[in-house]
Amino acid sequence: MTKSGLDAEFDVVVVGAGSAGCVLSARLTENPDITLCAIEAGGRDRNPWIHIPMGFGKLVPNPNVNWGYATEPEPGLGGRSIVWPRGKVLGGSGSINGLVFLRGAPSDYDEWQRLGAQGWSYRDVLPYFKRMEHCVDGANEWRGTGGPMTVSRIKRPSTVARAFVEACERLQYQRNPDFNGERIDGIGFAPLNVHNGWRRSTAVGYLKPNLKRRNLELMTMTHVRRILFEGRRAVGVEVERNGQIQRIGARRELVLSGGSINSPVLLLASGIGPAGELAAEGIDVKLDLPGVGKNLQDHYQSSFAFKTHLPGTLNEAVLSPVKSAKLALQWLLTGSGQMAVGATEATLFAKSNPSEPVADIQYQVLNYSSDGIVKGLHRWPGFSFIFSVCRPKSRGEITLRDKEGRMPPRILANYLTHPDDVRIMVAAFRIASQIAATDPFRSLVSEPLRPGPDVKSDQQIEDYVRKVGSTVFHPCGTCRMGEQNDAVVDSQLRVRGIDGLRVVDASVMPAMPSPNIHPATIMVAEKGSDIIATALAN
Repeated sequence: MTKSGLDAEFDVVVVGAGSAGCVLSARLTENPDITLCAIEAGGRDRNPWIHIPMGFGKLVPNPNVNWGYATEPEPGLGGRSIVWPRGKVLGGSGSINGLVFLRGAPSDYDEWQRLGAQGWSYRDVLPYFKRMEHCVDGANEWRGTGGPMTVSRIKRPSTVARAFVEACERLQYQRNPDFNGERIDGIGFAPLNVHNGWRRSTAVGYLKPNLKRRNLELMTMTHVRRILFEGRRAVGVEVERNGQIQRIGARRELVLSGGSINSPVLLLASGIGPAGELAAEGIDVKLDLPGVGKNLQDHYQSSFAFKTHLPGTLNEAVLSPVKSAKLALQWLLTGSGQMAVGATEATLFAKSNPSEPVADIQYQVLNYSSDGIVKGLHRWPGFSFIFSVCRPKSRGEITLRDKEGRMPPRILANYLTHPDDVRIMVAAFRIASQIAATDPFRSLVSEPLRPGPDVKSDQQIEDYVRKVGSTVFHPCGTCRMGEQNDAVVDSQLRVRGIDGLRVVDASVMPAMPSPNIHPATIMVAEKGSDIIATALAN
């Protein structure tokens, strides 16, 4: 492969214009001397439901904006396969998620540094969390203003959310006015990346305001087939666009920002990964890098669900044209109401045991009930809440199903295969039962839907959470950062053993942040943009 064979060439090529790729593309092109091409497999974010917060439920079943992945049969879940939505659209999963915007505990990032990610402690990453956001409550030691991502409060929490918060307070959980501030533990209303009632994805906040820059080119509906090399240096990518094969060169840096599934898949299909696995698939091994696709982590949730006599849950609102019209009018006139809210309205971070140094369980209350987001809402008034282990110890992997990486990969999350995860989920169930039995939350329940009254012993609870549960949509860790032999990228996000190639997305996280990972992904891209800009200047 010689440079004369390229169809186009840029200083930087970013593979993926999702949550991280939009940040990188906007930040790096602030330097007018740097040319950059962002390549996105999905299309533009023109679907109106992307921009209406409540619309996330209509996006997950839509194959035009969702890759539609699923796990292999999970050994810890009785062989169940779990649907894994991932955004296939400008803005990535941040364009189809539930909009909850939680950074995590400060200790989460100190743990990254302990695991070998030098320079990624909480003290190191806090400036980037502050730089990304516009906190509507103003700046302080922990919060920032003036950034591209608006972080706002829910203007009119539902009756269900308010009752959940009050019940938790009656159980002596301390009110937390700002989960993105000094501490994560306690009960409160969830912050959302919503701006005046509209979703604030990184496509909206970072990329689209800067698409007129002369040094920035965006290619959508373009599939990256493989990485191109000259020796041990990555020099570009081969792509398929409108049925044509093209070669896009990267003079200085090739950056993978495809996310925790697609970034390792592209590395593996390009010959970078565990040599034995690649050879077994008939792939020429470019570099034996055992950690590619390993260290997969995700939050697994189980749930309680209830019928209610209370009017105003999303179940009946969505099913009633009149009530839907009222919600739409409220949203258009005030930028508030249920259409301005994503999946979660209130959240609790609690300890499974008082001896734990930091909360290890998260609860999220939902003003609707269902048997899974793909199946749609129940046809009666209902609400629910979910609970998950903040920092699970179970680890999975992603492997190729075909040598070209065109078929959906094999995803094995290995949920609940570590005994500590099971222990914490059993404790979480018992706390959930206390919340459900405490007024004013209890007074809203006309009938428990799940679990039934026969779920009482530890074994019955364990069986329940294995049977009733799914993903919270937070996969990460498959190209982990560190200095150990199983690390894929170093602390500068460079793929170890290959020049000119970095990974900047949620796959580099050595360990999961405690809650939703979207803010952490943006932080990785913000810090990564500074790292790359410094390298380009030298």
